[in-house]
Amino acid sequence: MLKIYVGIEDYEPWSGAVDTWDKIQDANLENAFESLIEEMYPDGLTMTQLNDILWFESDWVLESLGIETEEDA
Repeated sequence: MLKIYVGIEDYEPWSGAVDTWDKIQDANLENAFESLIEEMYPDGLTMTQLNDILWFESDWVLESLGIETEEDA
């Protein structure tokens, strides 16, 4: 079985994940996010899974990175 690992720098979000990804980039926390994902998913995940996390688990992601959400404001 062939596994291809792509760094977070090559990730291009789509649909509902774009806003969360933009907030991570604005806070300059891409490396922290990558570390969080590597810790939670040591066997890796697909781009679709990564996108779904950013889209459907955005509050958890932002909270885990210490980024204030609209609810916090």
